[in-house]
Amino acid sequence: MSEHHDASGNAHLRRIRSFVLREGRMTPAQQRAFETHWARFGIDYRGAPQDFAARFGRRAPLVLEIGFGNGEALAWASEHDPARDYLGVEVHGPGVGRLMNALAARDAANVRLYKHDAVEVLEHEIAPGTLAEARIWFPDPWHKKRHNKRRIVQPPFVALLASRMAPGGLLHLATDWQPYAEHMLDVMEAAPGWRNAVAPGAYAEKPDWRIETHFERRGLKLGHGVWDLLYRKA
Repeated sequence: MSEHHDASGNAHLRRIRSFVLREGRMTPAQQRAFETHWARFGIDYRGAPQDFAARFGRRAPLVLEIGFGNGEALAWASEHDPARDYLGVEVHGPGVGRLMNALAARDAANVRLYKHDAVEVLEHEIAPGTLAEARIWFPDPWHKKRHNKRRIVQPPFVALLASRMAPGGLLHLATDWQPYAEHMLDVMEAAPGWRNAVAPGAYAEKPDWRIETHFERRGLKLGHGVWDLLYRKA
């Protein structure tokens, strides 16, 4: 790892990636989605701040979902919240392709997608004060102790997120892995840029805007709990 400096001049270690690129095989339909729909829904990473109002053709509150998986929750949320624009970031091609097909089927106008590392998107493509909300739902828990440092919810990352939020912006975290929930709570309670939207040290009830996905239902049947955390930009 090498050290680098962010725009504020603070040095921090170059992060270990918080994901493993298990690309998997794309179906023909998912592959066609990139050929047919990427120009409409995709944003090519270029390493410079984006004009999202121009991308969406309007100025509206912007919601970011990091690691949207197969896109089930993002598709539902964007359809049921047409007054806001949605930005999804995911590194795995099959899920991006699946979501683009779903968006095209309903002619969605309020969603754009990155197939790129979320930290780099936040650092270089999203200007300070841009986001009304950010969502990180069921990120990889990296449950082996030696891998805990790869968890995306870490102090430098949530500080970066805070810098990209509009005043009063909301961060919604969710996990079905209790040790990660406890880690998230510890990190967020100590983070200077955030305040717990429920009460200090408290988890939240599942908000209506987070649907119960196939992934979550499967976990609940196995006896997993689910923990939601809500924080406001301080």
